[in-house]
Amino acid sequence: MPRVYATSTDLAAYTGSSAPADADALLAKASRFLDSVVFRLCWYAVGDDGLPTNDLVTAAFRDATCAQAVWWDQLGDSTGAAGAGWGAVQIGSVQLGRSVTAVAQADSPARQIAAEVWDVLQQPDLTPDILILGLVVS
Repeated sequence: MPRVYATSTDLAAYTGSSAPADADALLAKASRFLDSVVFRLCWYAVGDDGLPTNDLVTAAFRDATCAQAVWWDQLGDSTGAAGAGWGAVQIGSVQLGRSVTAVAQADSPARQIAAEVWDVLQQPDLTPDILILGLVVS
């Protein structure tokens, strides 16, 4: 079963405003995304369910997930589809341009880790005895 680190109630508390209608789906997607690109590369104690056992780490993962969801909500894109595909388009007198270096879905801002995620995960309370970022073991 996929791990989900935050709820729509957590997101509302994090932002101080109502959670968007798709909050639960956005948070589940943010959890999967952060699991695949950040959390899997970290060392922290887990329970049988695979979730962190330390309260500070649990809170940090919750807030990091909320930060990623807020980033995607502000972008209006959680898949990267909006940032892919075109360099310049012209319809009649309207011409739109976008850097041609971001033509793949993986290059989209939606596939980036929100800066606030790193702020949350590098708090001084997250000492190396409870969380180590970027520790890869096999």
